[in-house]
Amino acid sequence: MTFLLAFPLFSLRAQPALAVTGEVAKPLTLAAEAIRGLPHSEITAKDRDGKEHRYKGVPLVDILRLAGVSLGGDLRGENLAKYVLVKASDGYEVLFALPEIDPDFTVRTILLADAADGAPLPQGVGPYRLIVPDEKKPARWIRQVAAIEVRFAK
Repeated sequence: MTFLLAFPLFSLRAQPALAVTGEVAKPLTLAAEAIRGLPHSEITAKDRDGKEHRYKGVPLVDILRLAGVSLGGDLRGENLAKYVLVKASDGYEVLFALPEIDPDFTVRTILLADAADGAPLPQGVGPYRLIVPDEKKPARWIRQVAAIEVRFAK
């Protein structure tokens, strides 16, 4: 009997999920399988080791679109006061103004990476890590991403 109850809990831990909440039209909880099924992009960026790595993952803007976040032509007026708070499983948090992520405002792609140099991200880094190209300091390259929250600054 105990084994039957413990097995589903183990399965939940084996399937990391990403929650997208807050000022969104459709709050999401994406299982690992759902994220693997989304279109992936690749970017090359320098990590804190100073070396270039090839990262593969889902553009953060695509995940926000799935949640119905105001982007593109809808990102104007009061929506420009929204920000995205990305949270790691260890409590670390980083913040982005929504226009920093929207391709109507920026040419860079912030990636929710699930692989680097052709291999899944190692334990302690993955399963998901934000890659923010062209920043002098990779302090917002948050590891072990578990949740994304969209909020109003006012």
